[in-house]
Amino acid sequence: MKAMIFAAGRGERMRPLTDTCPKPLLKVRGRPLIVWHILNLVRAGITEIVINHAHLGGMIEAALGDGSQYGASIRYSPEAQALETAGAIANARHLLGDAPFLAISGDIYIPYFDFEQVKDVLADKDILGNPYTPEQRDIAWLYLVENPPYHAQGDFGLTMYSLNNDGAPRFTFANIGVYRPEMFDAIAPGAHAKLAPLLREQAARGRLGGELYAGAWANVGTPGELAALNGAGAA
Repeated sequence: MKAMIFAAGRGERMRPLTDTCPKPLLKVRGRPLIVWHILNLVRAGITEIVINHAHLGGMIEAALGDGSQYGASIRYSPEAQALETAGAIANARHLLGDAPFLAISGDIYIPYFDFEQVKDVLADKDILGNPYTPEQRDIAWLYLVENPPYHAQGDFGLTMYSLNNDGAPRFTFANIGVYRPEMFDAIAPGAHAKLAPLLREQAARGRLGGELYAGAWANVGTPGELAALNGAGAA
């Protein structure tokens, strides 16, 4: 399985820090946010990684190189202007291949996530070993977290392992997902496209699976949130 890490955002709320440093290179507990992901991916045997970038992208390439220092193989998908999440995936399709792939935001802090678990969530066989038809199998699998105070309404309802748009209880998308490439067939490379409308469409069709993650997770959005994670007692 390949992984894509999103690293193109400007990080407006993190200014002035992001005026001179890409947000994924900001450090938590002495390590850049994006490096936490890379090390955890490699630990799970996911070593082929694609990283998109736009704002100060050269600094990301200079810091991470080809990934060999981490035991990974990193390829880059540059964007003149950030293409949004779905647009970034469509633009990198030639690097991601034809199999389901993992995608994760480069600006979240999730130090203990075991990426080994993502490898078979979109398996072509059900729990009894019967093959799925294309209409039956999930097209994406999302990881959710308890709603943070700034997003109390959540994103999706969760019933067993099926996500829906209107049900309860509702949880927040953790910005970690596994996707089948065909989900992005209608988006031309270089086009701007957001991921949320695609996810809601697939949820309405009953093809969006997922589960709740209960470990440490933070969406690092402001200098204050970054300082809190680096303070005494940070998880």
